Amino acid sequence: MHADPTVAQIRAFNEETKMRAKAKACIHSAVFDVVFTRIINCETAKEAWDTLQVSFQGNERTRQMQVLNLRREFEMLRMKQNETIKEYFDRLLMVVNKIPLLQKDLPDKRVVEKVLVSLPERFEAKISSLEDSRDLLQITITELMNALQTQEQRRLQRLEPSTEGAFMAKEKKEKYSVCQYCKKTSHPHWRCWWRPDVVCRSCNQKGHVEKVCKRKQQEAQIAQETDYKKEEHLFVATCFASDITSET
Repeated sequence: MHADPTVAQIRAFNEETKMRAKAKACIHSAVFDVVFTRIINCETAKEAWDTLQVSFQGNERTRQMQVLNLRREFEMLRMKQNETIKEYFDRLLMVVNKIPLLQKDLPDKRVVEKVLVSLPERFEAKISSLEDSRDLLQITITELMNALQTQEQRRLQRLEPSTEGAFMAKEKKEKYSVCQYCKKTSHPHWRCWWRPDVVCRSCNQKGHVEKVCKRKQQEAQIAQETDYKKEEHLFVATCFASDITSET
């Protein structure tokens, strides 16, 4: 500030001071208590943001290694035979959406190319059809997913009658007497998950197996919710940091 500031300069200085204090308060309110202790001594919003960036994203070298790992994971992705188009796209886009968080970018064109070369053989006819009717360099990710899902639904509709017949035959063939533990007829009693002598490998309790362990399911749900909250708070902090950068 000048030695003899004008009224306009004083007003601008006061507004800038308020904005910086507001930005710092926004960052404080957007993080968990355990994260807040890392930035409590930071005097400015920029200092707090730089501390968070190093804590969660690492320095420039660390971010480069993370990008390399994500790109390696992206290149190795392949659609599984028992996987649907939606499941594969969700898995693929989960990796793609992490890359911009590390200040890198992956063009949509590259993602489309990746999908086309990583699909199973049953989609070859659809890919050939798209090559004949569309410019694959101009097609969007959403358009490609919709086109592939349409073909997948038609294929499932054609297979539905034979699949249903095979399922009914299998069900009839593998029908057992009523299980004394769960009262079902899909398995013999000595293979029942709920027999009293079975021990869960997750909680070490008797009476059920790991696959149906409620404790394990609750722990997995809590871990998933915690990861979601962390990503949500980091996203909010990123938004405020972008505002700070544009204002400074």
